Amino acid sequence: MAVNGEHRMLIDGELVEAASGATYENINPANEEVLGVTADASAEEVKRAVSAARRAFDETNWSRDPAFRRRCLEQLHQAMDKHREEFRETLVAEGGTPVAITYSVSIDECINAFPFYAQLADTYEYERDRGTQASAGLPSAARTIKEPVGVVGAITPFNFPLMLALGKIGPALAAGCTVVHKPAIETPWTATLLGRLVAEETDMPAGVFNVVPTSSNDVAEALVVDPAVDMITFTGSSRIGKRILAITADHIKRVHLELGGKSAAIVLDDADFGTAIGMLSTMACAHSGQACARHTRMLLPRARYDEGVEFASALFSSLAAGDPTDASVLHGPEITARHRDTVISQVERAEAEGARIAARGSKPDTDKGFWLEPTLLTDVDPDSATAQEEIFGPVLAVMPYDDDDHAVAIANNSSYGLSGGVWSADEERAMAFARRIRAGTVSINMSMFVHAQWPFGGYKQSGLGRENGVEGFEEFLETKLITTPGSLDG
Repeated sequence: MAVNGEHRMLIDGELVEAASGATYENINPANEEVLGVTADASAEEVKRAVSAARRAFDETNWSRDPAFRRRCLEQLHQAMDKHREEFRETLVAEGGTPVAITYSVSIDECINAFPFYAQLADTYEYERDRGTQASAGLPSAARTIKEPVGVVGAITPFNFPLMLALGKIGPALAAGCTVVHKPAIETPWTATLLGRLVAEETDMPAGVFNVVPTSSNDVAEALVVDPAVDMITFTGSSRIGKRILAITADHIKRVHLELGGKSAAIVLDDADFGTAIGMLSTMACAHSGQACARHTRMLLPRARYDEGVEFASALFSSLAAGDPTDASVLHGPEITARHRDTVISQVERAEAEGARIAARGSKPDTDKGFWLEPTLLTDVDPDSATAQEEIFGPVLAVMPYDDDDHAVAIANNSSYGLSGGVWSADEERAMAFARRIRAGTVSINMSMFVHAQWPFGGYKQSGLGRENGVEGFEEFLETKLITTPGSLDG
């Protein structure tokens, strides 16, 4: 697939090369071909972007004019809709994302849902009368005012780069913040295309939105520690999330984190095993298993464990990784050779821990591309590293449970708490289980949980705060209380 990607970064309203001329290669993970290059931002360019965002927040009317923000975000939505196929081709090429997935959450659904943020910009109730109270003998009337946090550094991963970027950028801009976006090194063109549309097809003031791709972790860290940045919103690994918390402590800046997961799906004894196991097996491996909220631990009742494993094994044997440009394919390549090799080592560790490889799917017969077979692990110890650590590949771990309480205990036996699932013929019974699972999202049967209007985030080491929904919008707002002399009469 020939893709003419946008290689320039966006700083202070201008599409620019790196001042040094530095670039890095953008690699197609399906065939290892070089798609092209991307401008490689330095720490100085990140500083310029932050300074531009600071000036735009402090000196333009962006933070003070909700109607103007709505108009600009509606323009951006129109531009994304117009360039929808360009986004699709770019993401399939640089991310190895199966094109079938782009017609749902990866591209179409997140573009279609973007007007929600535009509407929030000027329909949200920013001011609220809090009534009159007496304090220290003085009656006072109070009003709360919601104001934008300020300059936001938004750092996103490779797996769903447009969806996750819009989940941060949309509400941040709608709230009146300005943004410096650092995309994943592996998928820069999805972000730089967004930057080009902002620059060329919207009326956003210069500096309101900036895009700084970089191949250097040190340069990315410069964005996090810059004192002019008021907030960091990050999606990625828990390891990096902990690092961000540590290095932002000196500035006490606001931090929003959407981190890893090791989510469990409980298949109850009355569930339709064919539907439940079929859906869980397919979704665990879709997009090469590169999704933090996927249910990668499948819990089966011991009395039906062998039946469930037999069904899952047959299904996994039929799963195949393939060309992401083929609309019938759901499982493409891993994003890099390093990531593929890490997943392979985790599967080898699982065997050493006593887990059994019950089935493997297939991958293309080629020496090119970062391919991996879908892999089913059974007899997994709930306390093992395999059950506790995120693998982020096309691997599903199966384990038995004895009774209801045992199932809940296994599901909650994790340092993560991003998502979970329950499968049952009795929705009321499933709801009772869902209430006991310590996770930010729980889906019952064949239901989905990611949408711009619904809050998404995790418990425990899966993160801090929420994305999407009004709750995600409010992450980018401060609360100010203003009091005036009042009267308690009447």
